[in-house]
Amino acid sequence: MSANIVSRLLEHYRLHARRLPWREAAPDPYRVWLSEVMLQQTTVATVTPRFARFVERWPTVEALAGAADAEILAEWAGLGYYARARNLIACAREVAARGGFPEDEAELRELPGLGAYTAAAIAAIAFGRRAVVVDTNVARVVARLFSIARPVAEAKAEIRALVERITPKERAGDFAQAMMDLGATICRSKAPRCGECPLRPDCTAFASGTPEAYPVPKAKRDRPHRFGTAWWIERDGALWLVRRPDKGLLGGMAALPGGEWGDAAPMEPVLATVAHGFTHFTLDLAIVARGEPVGEGWWQPLDTISEAGLPTLFRRAVEAVLAQRRMLFAA
Repeated sequence: MSANIVSRLLEHYRLHARRLPWREAAPDPYRVWLSEVMLQQTTVATVTPRFARFVERWPTVEALAGAADAEILAEWAGLGYYARARNLIACAREVAARGGFPEDEAELRELPGLGAYTAAAIAAIAFGRRAVVVDTNVARVVARLFSIARPVAEAKAEIRALVERITPKERAGDFAQAMMDLGATICRSKAPRCGECPLRPDCTAFASGTPEAYPVPKAKRDRPHRFGTAWWIERDGALWLVRRPDKGLLGGMAALPGGEWGDAAPMEPVLATVAHGFTHFTLDLAIVARGEPVGEGWWQPLDTISEAGLPTLFRRAVEAVLAQRRMLFAA
């Protein structure tokens, strides 16, 4: 069964592989690493233009390692999960100091921010090493192929063992990318296109008649809701911005100053309110006018606010206030 799966999958990949800017005939470890970090919990459509901007600005890991933290964080703004950006900086500098990326999966795991999946993906795709690469798409393909009737989070060990069993010794990188493509374009979580799948003859979920039933979805948990206040401090057409502490949520990113986020809504008049969802909680952020600068920061001209590198939450907060202002002027 394994040999048939591999041969059919690789042939399908040869014919239908997605054309992505980080895929090259001779894979560049830097581009493979950068793409894998960006793609964590972020879609290919979102990452593709941002990846192009990154490699145009910093074409090598040495160039990225030599860039200022603030420049990299500003370029990352809008991609979310900002701990990835801080790890990206630390990893680039570690790799540059070493003189390049290690080829061994275990050594790759020692680099900042590289977990089991990312290390395996780089080892397989960039260096042709046989490694067990399991992302969300691969896990779904395997869960359906072998009818695993449990949530992926509960079946990680079983799924990994099955991927280990079918991963070939040769062309492990192509195999990993073929599995990812299959999950992203054909074996989708909803409305899988089973008629186009090269693994359909071996797929037990397809044989069952209900492929979408696999894997079993995990139970959704309600996220707690919080409230926060951001201060709008404006002077001579410029807005006062600060940089958030390096550690913690949105660490190191440009932001509007403000208080702690908690369980109570602010009582003072607000200019605007934006709702935002984080992984573990939702937030209502009220934007409140304030007169004097708070904390260490800088004046960012409002006509260049898009260049400040604000993360999505604070970018939307600024947009909300400016939209309210335009409505008042138009009235």
